[in-house]
Amino acid sequence: MTLKKLTILPTGTEVLLPAGSPLTEVEYEIPQRLIPFGCRSGSCGACVIEVLEGFDSLGDPDHDELDFLEDLGRTGGDHRLACQCRLRGDATVRVADDT
Repeated sequence: MTLKKLTILPTGTEVLLPAGSPLTEVEYEIPQRLIPFGCRSGSCGACVIEVLEGFDSLGDPDHDELDFLEDLGRTGGDHRLACQCRLRGDATVRVADDT
């Protein structure tokens, strides 16, 4: 089993997950709730993350995710819904702020 590393800022917490794991697995690996997962279906926007490194390591966003991110004002290509991502390589993310 190949493990991939997800680094979550600002804490710098590193989580190792099997390649292809959904990011929702993070909440089972660490006691802190660093990514606020809500609905887990890509419709609430609670888990918007900014991808700082390894955007391609999270899989390709589908059309619905891109549309929803646009509705949330998160355009520009560096935001994702964490619940829709699968870790395929090392990545660094932080939860998007509300500003």
